[in-house]
Amino acid sequence: MPKNFVSNKDVTVRMFENNLLEAFSKVHPVVPVIIYTPTILYFLFRAIKVYPVSEENIFALIIMGIIVWTFTEYTLHRFVFHYKPSSRLGERVHFIFHGVHHDYPNDSRRLVMPPSVSIPLAVLFYYIFLAILGKGFVAPFFIGFLTGYLFYDMTHYAVHHFNIHNSFWLALKKHHMKHHFMDPDKGYGVSSPIWDKIIGTDFPKAKEEPADKSYL
Repeated sequence: MPKNFVSNKDVTVRMFENNLLEAFSKVHPVVPVIIYTPTILYFLFRAIKVYPVSEENIFALIIMGIIVWTFTEYTLHRFVFHYKPSSRLGERVHFIFHGVHHDYPNDSRRLVMPPSVSIPLAVLFYYIFLAILGKGFVAPFFIGFLTGYLFYDMTHYAVHHFNIHNSFWLALKKHHMKHHFMDPDKGYGVSSPIWDKIIGTDFPKAKEEPADKSYL
């Protein structure tokens, strides 16, 4: 198993001896857009035509879905991706799920969630939300949830590979880079730092920015 270190190069480490498993562990960043944009449009059709919901309720449920996604993102990142079992098998599983990203943060093929993971999770969450909200409200809510997820995936890729100058995106990039290079036990939000601020895992504000900004 690779040891913990940081490679700033866009290189891919092999994780599986099996070629099929290895292929499924990597994904081009455009794949989530191809999969989930039509899915979002499908649920929009259902919200408007199949189980008609008022425009006000559609908007409110979409916003709620986005908010729930941001909390889901925070929770998964903090308690699942950063869970480190003490056994050798557990360490291996942790490396496959998330440790590889901290060791190779600029690996462009492992910056968005592979469909082999995201699709089963999406199906699981859909049926949870269906049980809670019912058929009438689940479609617009799930639109917000999937939109939040897609924004997360694209943000994650952007902050690692785009030369960002916009203040909003730069703030997200700085927040995430601090998680990688300053303290991996803080800054779990990628698409939004809001839950880090609410729960208390945000980075303390310094009076001055560090002189070394090479991680940007």
